[in-house]
Amino acid sequence: MPKVSVCIPTYNRESLLPIAIQSVLQQTLQDFELIICDDGSTDSTAEIVTEINDSRICYIRHAQNIGKSNNMRSGFEAATGEYFVKFDDDDRLTPDFLAKTAAILDEQPDVDFVGTDHWVIDINNVRDQQVTDDNSRKWGRTNLAAGVIPNLLEVAFVQQSLQIGATLFRRQVLAELGYMRPNIQNCEDNDLLVRLALAGKKGYYLPERLMEYRFHAQQQGIGRAIPYLKDKIQYLENFQFESEQLEQISDRVLLNLNFFWDCVLSK
Repeated sequence: MPKVSVCIPTYNRESLLPIAIQSVLQQTLQDFELIICDDGSTDSTAEIVTEINDSRICYIRHAQNIGKSNNMRSGFEAATGEYFVKFDDDDRLTPDFLAKTAAILDEQPDVDFVGTDHWVIDINNVRDQQVTDDNSRKWGRTNLAAGVIPNLLEVAFVQQSLQIGATLFRRQVLAELGYMRPNIQNCEDNDLLVRLALAGKKGYYLPERLMEYRFHAQQQGIGRAIPYLKDKIQYLENFQFESEQLEQISDRVLLNLNFFWDCVLSK
């Protein structure tokens, strides 16, 4: 059994996927399996993956598109490692990501997952220091202390500080929750982190930038914004919080989102 299962879900990213794959193969901790789950790509993804000669790679190719969270679930179901991380096909891990996060889980058996900070890179793989600093500040990571996160639900739901692609989990903990909900296209990561917090799981924050999150044009546009808006409404409606403060925040966000959704439908 490998120490870590790394999962890269992919769809038609032939130009960026090899960069993501190489970031795994170049890890300082080499005790891993790499699961690439392909959601019915129509480009050269299959050829790119099958040409890599590494027995640690498991390639799951779906004949047709089955949807984002369903594709992720297929990768998780194939995993056999003690620890698990999923990151997107347009991002990449820094060389020490697995070694540093796995060391914390090894040393602290009561910790269920370790989240880190991350760099922002552009389409040319160049790190942007200013945008990275602004991003860390925007999502509250500059205020997170190293160590066990005492207010995990607030951090996961209100501040949304944790980036799931920059987080290493105990695989068994994810299995207990059923990993991602099926048939979700957006906000599946937020949903999982909130469910982990509600289940009383323990998260640890490592304030090092050990992953690189890419900003690029394919993330923009009305074609992405409208489905995201719809799915975020559904994501928020899944939860009812015991905390009156969190419930009020959720209701306020839902009210604003539904207003924007009504505006979209009226056009």
